[in-house]
Amino acid sequence: MRDFHLPGRSAVYATNGICATSHPLAANVAVQILESGGNAMDAAIAGAVLLGICEPQMTGIGGDCFALFTAPGDDKVYALNGSGRAPAGTDAAALRATGHSVIPPYDPAAITVPGAVDAFCKLSKDWGKVGLKASLAPAIHYAEAGVPVAPRVAKDWSQDYEKLQGRAKESFLVGGKVPQVGTLFRAPDQAEVLRRIAMDGREAFYEGEIAEDMVNTLRGMGGVHTLDDFAATACDYTTPIQGEYGNYELFEHPPNGQGATAVLILNMLKHFDLAGMDPFGAERLHIEAEATKLGYDARNRFLSDMDHMERLEHMLAPETAAKLAALIDPKKVLPAGLPGAEQVHKDTIYITVVDKDRMAVSLIYSIFHGFGSGIASDKFGILFQNRGSGFTLEEGHPNEAGPGKRPMHTIIPGILQQNGKTVAPFGVMGGQYQSTGHARFLSNIADYGMDMQAALDAPRAFVEGDIVKVERGYSDAVRAELSDLGHTVEIPDTAIGGAQVIKIHDNGTLEGASDPRKDGCAIGY
Repeated sequence: MRDFHLPGRSAVYATNGICATSHPLAANVAVQILESGGNAMDAAIAGAVLLGICEPQMTGIGGDCFALFTAPGDDKVYALNGSGRAPAGTDAAALRATGHSVIPPYDPAAITVPGAVDAFCKLSKDWGKVGLKASLAPAIHYAEAGVPVAPRVAKDWSQDYEKLQGRAKESFLVGGKVPQVGTLFRAPDQAEVLRRIAMDGREAFYEGEIAEDMVNTLRGMGGVHTLDDFAATACDYTTPIQGEYGNYELFEHPPNGQGATAVLILNMLKHFDLAGMDPFGAERLHIEAEATKLGYDARNRFLSDMDHMERLEHMLAPETAAKLAALIDPKKVLPAGLPGAEQVHKDTIYITVVDKDRMAVSLIYSIFHGFGSGIASDKFGILFQNRGSGFTLEEGHPNEAGPGKRPMHTIIPGILQQNGKTVAPFGVMGGQYQSTGHARFLSNIADYGMDMQAALDAPRAFVEGDIVKVERGYSDAVRAELSDLGHTVEIPDTAIGGAQVIKIHDNGTLEGASDPRKDGCAIGY
């Protein structure tokens, strides 16, 4: 239990249902959907789409999503891949020929077809109770009426607004300026798009006037996108991948997400006595940083669209983790040269909902960089993700950009089980950090017995390239010890990631926890 003399927040306890996410309006709307007869899937869709209005720098209908979920009374974990594909005209050789060594992130070349809308439509139809109109109604209302800009959102907006181009500036600046805390942000054009989707389903977005707007905008800027690319968009049900740590079974979404990296890092951490280390000490941070370097190196070598990936079993194999863990020296850093994570921070939102029938939904939804590509469609102002930046231009690489391929994604939802019973849907935002974040969260509860809220509150660190970014929650002494081990240490400008979790207790009580690094909360009833 936390020290009530100190700043902090309590977990939320309820019995009928809980939503935990990064903005209170979205959490409240999700609970209202539950109270009015909807289930966890209806509520998760409602909250997620609204987050595109509350946190437009993080997500929106021009983005992608992944979902893990269980059905009422069933602990089988289902997975849905709502990530879009590269246009059929994508040509990595042509990009290399024009001098590019990486995909230009704020260019149509980085824009894959948005997959989230198709996923929301399918999830609502296959698993929801109240229908898509009911789930989209709150976002339509707030897009028209406006949402006051929250503090963390305002901070992110001020850091990312310079990426906005053309129509996107009109849509995402208020009076030509970056909105301040409390400024009302409206998105009436998005309300119109959502209204059409509510009436006519996925076809309203991927065919007809809205699709024409998106395609014409992108082709006018040199993109190779076609109406056929949009019409052919289809999400897929997939089979989750699994790992084990402590007495928990971890379910992750399969590639093209990076969930396999979280499993690999945890498999490496098993070879060290983390439970015997100070949870907030340099020794644990060092081991985690080295495992992250090795795990992300494997990710960057192997992960891709599942249709083009051949080394998934190798990444998940205990023998692979054992060999990598043997490279970690507790007394010094690995040699320089491992790629580690990418340097550029990426953004996303996460929402989890559990309802009275114990359907559990773990859903993550993103446009990749802050404000995505910075490009919006000319007529409706749909902000495009730049998920194509997740491709490589290395010839012959399994993740090489190519026609109809899905790029490697950073976003990963998670679900924990114990003895085959679902105990916690969870997610950790923060772009590249997410695999390490999943591993750290699970280690916090498995190795140190932290409760859900304490596990999210705990200070974080993350190695990016050759730099270990250490939050101010750690002491200067810890930073000095890391430096003595050979790490280059920095304090990040922005807190690392953000997370949400709902624990399902054996007695029927639900426990919701929400990361203080974001504006959100858990709400139950």
